[in-house]
Amino acid sequence: MPLRSSFVIIACCVLGFVLTPSSKLWAKPSSCEECHVKLTPKQVQDFNRGTMAETMTCAGCHGDAHQSADDVDKALLPTVATCQECHEEQVAQHQSGKHAMGLLSVEAMPYTHGQPVAFTEGRKGCGGCHPQGVVDQKARQTKARKHYKYGMDCQTCHTRHMFSKAEAAQPEACMTCHMGFDHAQWEMYSSSKHGVIYMINRVVDPKNANRAPTCQVCHMPGGDHRVFSAWGFLAVRLPEQDEEWMGYRATILKALGVLDPSGKPTGRLDAVKAAKMARLTGEEFKAERQRYTATCEQCHSKTFVEQNFANADQMVKEADKLMAQAIEVVADLYKTGVIKPQKDQATYPDLLAFYNVNTKVEQVLYEMFMDHRMKTFQGAFHNSPDYVTWYGFAKMNKDLTEIRELAKQMKAGSGKK
Repeated sequence: MPLRSSFVIIACCVLGFVLTPSSKLWAKPSSCEECHVKLTPKQVQDFNRGTMAETMTCAGCHGDAHQSADDVDKALLPTVATCQECHEEQVAQHQSGKHAMGLLSVEAMPYTHGQPVAFTEGRKGCGGCHPQGVVDQKARQTKARKHYKYGMDCQTCHTRHMFSKAEAAQPEACMTCHMGFDHAQWEMYSSSKHGVIYMINRVVDPKNANRAPTCQVCHMPGGDHRVFSAWGFLAVRLPEQDEEWMGYRATILKALGVLDPSGKPTGRLDAVKAAKMARLTGEEFKAERQRYTATCEQCHSKTFVEQNFANADQMVKEADKLMAQAIEVVADLYKTGVIKPQKDQATYPDLLAFYNVNTKVEQVLYEMFMDHRMKTFQGAFHNSPDYVTWYGFAKMNKDLTEIRELAKQMKAGSGKK
């Protein structure tokens, strides 16, 4: 075969490969791609991998005011409102769930505004997982995007520019935020029997990978974008019918600043209500719980589900018991004047100060609450016995012992009893 003919055949094969659906460079023609295929080729490639490229161009999200290198600032950056134009139902669901309150909850924390800007609004710390709640299309000009203009709610899971539903449906999509210190759900799930079955079958028997649930199956049943849970992030509900437990709960609420040291509600209660951090009626808690039990009962018997939830609830109580004891030890240090409150702080330990405290004993108390208590109850609901035990309950007992020892030393050093 002549060399030229061979070259033509090879060229045609390469061109055919480039333009196949799995690797095509262009789908719906767009003048934006004439420049961006050179400037940001991976963005172009990702967009054309997604299904939106079949009916949309870049202008659908970014507008058409930007036409050259001289007017880049005219390119709109999408918000939830942008997605809402086509995905109205999903946005409505999302906006009614706790993910949409991510920005509200972190800004409601009393010491957030004292953190480095890069850490919060620059999204290199708490702000990296709590940017959600930017709804207005003009939000790119507001404080919410002053220090970091990129990103918005939907792309947290449906990563830009492909916005893949298939990717967002995988449990790893949740891992960036739901891991680590205070909410190690990824570690708990992936080491639970649910996670192990799912991941093994995804490799050895992909057709049956769904015989065990992913995060989305339980937290987004039927694709519902309203993500919520009965206990919430703080594992607090009111009222508590168990009087003994309610006593532990009252102590924790004082340390959260929701109640003052005498037990009366404070202004923080409004912030907790606004961010829906707690379930404030029995009916509200029951409704959220039933959403989960209905999913569980698709695979398990009703009695099996009820007993597992009852035992997990009991672990919340056991964690609260240890937590309340520790809080009372530190509260006594405030009461006796061994620890002086910071500016605008009640004469009581403040768990929401996190690591912004002046004593070692308060550092241990904060870690006990934000790390070990979290793992104790979250591990119970995610079916991870090891996390409940060695990363949670055992550590809480260790914390309580250390807090008592530190308090004893501090009193001795101050000459107070």
